[in-house]
Amino acid sequence: MYRIPQELDLSKMVGQVTTQIRVGQFDLHFSFGDVNFAIQSPVELVRNGEVVGNWREGEWPSPEFFEVMNVEVTEYKVPNNRTIVISLAGGLEIYLSDNSDQFECMQISFEGESGAWVI
Repeated sequence: MYRIPQELDLSKMVGQVTTQIRVGQFDLHFSFGDVNFAIQSPVELVRNGEVVGNWREGEWPSPEFFEVMNVEVTEYKVPNNRTIVISLAGGLEIYLSDNSDQFECMQISFEGESGAWVI
């Protein structure tokens, strides 16, 4: 809805590991150290350019999401204003997307900081 702003700096999560994944009926939450994501849009896990796992609203995440736990974030990319790619050690990537022009798709917050980025 609001697109991913150019000034969003997620560098705090690089070098951190996935500490939590929480599943709700309509959202999926990740924590990478002090960086927290609440996602309401589809999430894809990609390895070597191929989708190997996914989550959609109202569904349980595919078993490949177990591979995300306790794995270090090696880098992140924002290839366009609708996509965030989080690269993990071992070659797995998490694709997050702003796929709606009407509704919020994700909120990103940092421990110790007030407010959240609403996308």
